[in-house]
Amino acid sequence: MNMITTEEYKAIISDLMDELPEPFFRELTGGVIMSEALAIPDYARGNDLYTLGQYQVCYGVRQIVMFKGSFDRLYPKAGVTEARGILRGILRHEFRHHIEFLGGIHNSSSLEAEDARRKRAYLARHEKTEP
Repeated sequence: MNMITTEEYKAIISDLMDELPEPFFRELTGGVIMSEALAIPDYARGNDLYTLGQYQVCYGVRQIVMFKGSFDRLYPKAGVTEARGILRGILRHEFRHHIEFLGGIHNSSSLEAEDARRKRAYLARHEKTEP
């Protein structure tokens, strides 16, 4: 099985957005966009970490970017059904960032804090394996 096409990826994202209630899109002025990029976080220590989606706020524009290049690297054999399940989780994760941002939620139970804990755990694992 080959990786899903760009057209299939876009169609899945569009369908998944249709599942979400309209209020989720409030003030998402840049919308949801797809990038062909293979996105690697600047703190990655090896060829083992990719960004699949990202909520961005830049100059007042709020948008969600979905990285097909990263998806293809991690899930090269995913068919449409499997891709839909994976992308649903990623998209909803990014929408949670958006909703928490709008609500001013920046506490220890926020997704932002959870992502920071995951980053620290990732870096700690790499510190143990580096000479």
